[in-house]
Amino acid sequence: MEITIDKKSGFCFGVVNAIEKAEEVLAETDGELYCLGDIVHNSKEVERLNALGLHCINEETYCQLHNATVLLRAHGAPPQIYEIAKQNNLTLVDATCPVVLRLQERIKKAWQTHKNENAQIVIYGKKGHAEVLGLVGQTEGDAIVIESFSEVEKISMHRPVFLYSQTTKSHDEYMQIVEYIRLNIQDGLSFEYRDTICRQVMNRMPNVRNFAKSHDTIFFVSGKKSSNGRMLYQACKEVNPRTFFIDDISEVNLEDIKDAESIGICGATSTPSWQMRQIAEYIANNILREDIHINY
Repeated sequence: MEITIDKKSGFCFGVVNAIEKAEEVLAETDGELYCLGDIVHNSKEVERLNALGLHCINEETYCQLHNATVLLRAHGAPPQIYEIAKQNNLTLVDATCPVVLRLQERIKKAWQTHKNENAQIVIYGKKGHAEVLGLVGQTEGDAIVIESFSEVEKISMHRPVFLYSQTTKSHDEYMQIVEYIRLNIQDGLSFEYRDTICRQVMNRMPNVRNFAKSHDTIFFVSGKKSSNGRMLYQACKEVNPRTFFIDDISEVNLEDIKDAESIGICGATSTPSWQMRQIAEYIANNILREDIHINY
């Protein structure tokens, strides 16, 4: 049995940066740091950092904090979060991903430039997602959010459209939305779009498909809250029906794999490499076979 960990899976740059900043501050402050929301959509990594002293809080608790240090995760935050920090004397450690930060700036500029032209700022993204809340915040709540192509009817074809995407959404579906607007918008009206999907995420799609094809069984490791994780898991499942979504060792069923010759372990941009190694070693140590080799 060969167990192979996908070398191209694991944390993206934005997540690595946020976690490194958290660890640096925790080391300097002797374990006293707050984070607005889960630092990453992976419960095991959140638990590891909690043990070091990182306290993940919601927005209600954040608004009540005073004279504390708060980390803003890679997803970014809306403008009101920065205003509250000024009012409550909070020190912010801003770990917003540079890709997300540029997207926020583009949306804010477009909204300020075109809001008096009856224009629509449209964001293709998941409603309520931390990144999307930050993007909508750049328009003072004026942006229209659509989660899929099936919601294009929310966009008026009789008003100018400026279209953007959450950085971790499907590129194919985004271009489907672009084409629909291009074909249906009223003649003479402005339609502009920016391909704002993160290339780190987009480039993982063909890789994860090829990886899934090359193994008998796939364990896709991801937190259940991860939008990126669900999208990449579906890509694996489409090419390899023997793909199992897990976020913990306890979800590995050894009976499912006792006769497998090739097992692949891969994950989302929010999946730590240590967790994928942990699952590979658990399988190797607990399945009743002697011919097992792990490819790290």
